[in-house]
Amino acid sequence: MSVRQATTQDTNALKLCIDRAYAPFKAALPDLPEVSSGLEEDIQAHSVFVAETGGRIAGGAVLVLDGETAVLFNVAVDPDHGEKGIGRRLIEACCAQAAQRGYSDISLATHAAMPDNVALYRHLGWLEYERSGNKVRMHKPLGGVRSA
Repeated sequence: MSVRQATTQDTNALKLCIDRAYAPFKAALPDLPEVSSGLEEDIQAHSVFVAETGGRIAGGAVLVLDGETAVLFNVAVDPDHGEKGIGRRLIEACCAQAAQRGYSDISLATHAAMPDNVALYRHLGWLEYERSGNKVRMHKPLGGVRSA
């Protein structure tokens, strides 16, 4: 398995992967936002990583670096490739890039009805700082230092 920066040629395969990853939650969570829309724009404007295994995209993650804020969006792993450490590797790639760019902290929001996600993030060193409605907000110190 390898993790690399996504290109616009990855858009359709990554969209399929994300849709497959979220399919089990869509019926149970009607307030879940459309998670795979705008992928091509994300790839062009932000740091999007894909995990490949056997020449196929098995996961993806979007990192938005905006001013003083690093935000991890939309980590998804195809259900056929779950439990292989792909999500962890994607999260680590995003955290590493944010730290390399000088960000000292990264944040995310996940759905309160996805306790496995919250547990994974906690296991990887993320700290919960807010619950509001269906959102759980978490952050992780990175150790990077932003230059003025």
